Amino acid sequence: MPANAISDTRAALANAFSALSANVYASVPESPIPPAIVVVPNSPYMEVKLIGKTQVKVELNFAITAIVASNSNAGSLDNLEKLIMGILAAMPAGYVVGQIEKPTVLEVGQSPMLVADINVSTHYTQTT
Repeated sequence: MPANAISDTRAALANAFSALSANVYASVPESPIPPAIVVVPNSPYMEVKLIGKTQVKVELNFAITAIVASNSNAGSLDNLEKLIMGILAAMPAGYVVGQIEKPTVLEVGQSPMLVADINVSTHYTQTT
């Protein structure tokens, strides 16, 4: 995947979801406004594939966190599933989708949110 910096790779992934009806963040927001999609590094973040004199190749792992308001169990879960399916449909070429983690409730301030992580990876080459 061509990119000038790793942050460009993360931003390009986040931009792929701009057509969805959600706030999209390429880094951790202070207070996400649901529905939201947050693209953050996952663990392991970088897996080194090659270190050479002219280039470094790594596999980058990201977590795409899908977030919806948690107002009612059934309705929130349905909204989360729709958001996840939208994210999968908008996934750009060059990314491998892994597991989708179970939904959990996250409380930010006074706002309960239902969230689930989608694990994705892509290859990145830094030339020197």
